[in-house]
Amino acid sequence: MILDNKTIIVTGAAGGLGRAFSLRFATEGANVVCADIADASETVSLVKAAGGSALSLKVDITKADSTNAMCQAAEDAFGGIDGIVNNAAIYAGIAMEPFHRIDDAEWDRVMNVNAKGTWQCCKSVYPYLIKRGGGSIVNIASASILEGNPFFAHYTASKGAVWALTRSVSRVVGEQGIRCNSITPGYTMTDASKGLAGDPEAFQKNYDYSIQTRAIHRAMEADDVVGTVLFLLSDDSAFLTGQNLNVDGGCINY
Repeated sequence: MILDNKTIIVTGAAGGLGRAFSLRFATEGANVVCADIADASETVSLVKAAGGSALSLKVDITKADSTNAMCQAAEDAFGGIDGIVNNAAIYAGIAMEPFHRIDDAEWDRVMNVNAKGTWQCCKSVYPYLIKRGGGSIVNIASASILEGNPFFAHYTASKGAVWALTRSVSRVVGEQGIRCNSITPGYTMTDASKGLAGDPEAFQKNYDYSIQTRAIHRAMEADDVVGTVLFLLSDDSAFLTGQNLNVDGGCINY
């Protein structure tokens, strides 16, 4: 088990990709801290039912007090922290509008959670990874920053910030044996993605288009993303940092 006895924090763990990450990490031997502003207890129950060890925490990633408490609780429960997956983000419920029609308040809300929240978690976990003697930060960006989606400028900009932040953080934390990388997943069949299109006809259109644009002609599921993040958390990626791995079935080939 490649994460045996490691403690990994997963933000946005109540469902979707966060739940998929949590379940897989547990099967690989990790203690999983399932953090979310929503209730992540169901994810924890599933982890424990599969024989894993997990802790559910209610966390607001935009607030330093909350992310600091998250890291302290993880250390108190499991003795330290070896990695974090900064997955929490605003995605579901975003209005599909071109940039000039996006409401100011929604722009600020998306940037606050997706960009600032990721930065806040990196700050909070940093001293704990130093105490551990090293570790891995994995930030979840989005393939939308590579394709330039015309209807999610705020989401795309926020995830572009996550990618840029990853490069900067990696340059600072490397001295302490800490790695920081990001991934850019493509359109993944989570409940959040299914809800974006609104009506079933629009969803089917998006679904068909996403498959046609890929080299691998099938829908992308949450489990398709997990292996890449698992690699970035593991010692197999010990000399890989400041990088972005695009996971989209060959939709964007650069």
